[in-house]
Amino acid sequence: MIKNLEDMLAQLKGQDKVTLSVAAAEDKEVLIAIKDAVEKKIIKPILVGNLEKIQQIAKEIDFKLDDIKIIKTETIEESAKVAVQLVCNKDADFVMKGILDTAVLLKAVLNKEYGLRTDSLLSHVMIYELEKYHKLLLLTDGGMNIAPDYEQKEKILKNSIQAAKALGMETVKVACLAAKEKVNPKMQATVDADLLQKAYKEGKFGENVIVEGPLAFDLAVSKEASDIKGFKSEISGDADILVVPTIEVGNGIGKAFTYMSNSKSAGVVMGAKAPIVLVSRADSHESKLYSIAYGALIAQNLK
Repeated sequence: MIKNLEDMLAQLKGQDKVTLSVAAAEDKEVLIAIKDAVEKKIIKPILVGNLEKIQQIAKEIDFKLDDIKIIKTETIEESAKVAVQLVCNKDADFVMKGILDTAVLLKAVLNKEYGLRTDSLLSHVMIYELEKYHKLLLLTDGGMNIAPDYEQKEKILKNSIQAAKALGMETVKVACLAAKEKVNPKMQATVDADLLQKAYKEGKFGENVIVEGPLAFDLAVSKEASDIKGFKSEISGDADILVVPTIEVGNGIGKAFTYMSNSKSAGVVMGAKAPIVLVSRADSHESKLYSIAYGALIAQNLK
């Protein structure tokens, strides 16, 4: 089982490198992260985009492109299409967003002819290495789905379980968050969390998975809090995944982890035929590298 984000890099070094297609790769920060990933021998990239700009930036950052495949495109939309088609055609194993709007890339991903759509739902999964938690902690969905209904939460949960299992977790422990542990019909988060727990007990999420909810945040991450409140739980203080009721909750928790607890993180979009790496300009260089590594690990696990 992978205990921290550096472990991902170490594990990938000993495996056959997966191929990453980068849509609109003509971005300095993205190319720095790709360069680092290549030097650490965790991926094989295919750069799609403006050839002249890619070459210019590569020269600035001393990124040798001799053994790197580059596909020249004329527009951002073409870059997205080509990068996604590479994955669809099995010429690449996963895709990363470069200097283009997320909506442009996702439109290509969801294209019925050459895209990567499945019967699932695209959802964002963040993974955090926290100073005060004993293992990696996954958080979903604080990046894509605004106010998912119950059926969407089922798909979000399944996506996150797949992402967690790529880390080698023997039993995946899921906490469905709400403001309280008792079901209240006026609080939809508690109703949905209870339904997710019942679905788990019916075997809907597969083997080696435990789902509990509704759980308040403190009970999910603190066994002491659970004991004080007299709450019986199989996962309290040992949760692997936090499933949030709305995007605001996930966004708030994630940014609190990042800015208030000095956590390291990585993020991917799940639910397509292959993981999608979406990095923000606000992400640290380290976070971009870890996101590439996490995408690579999941892509490798899907092979």
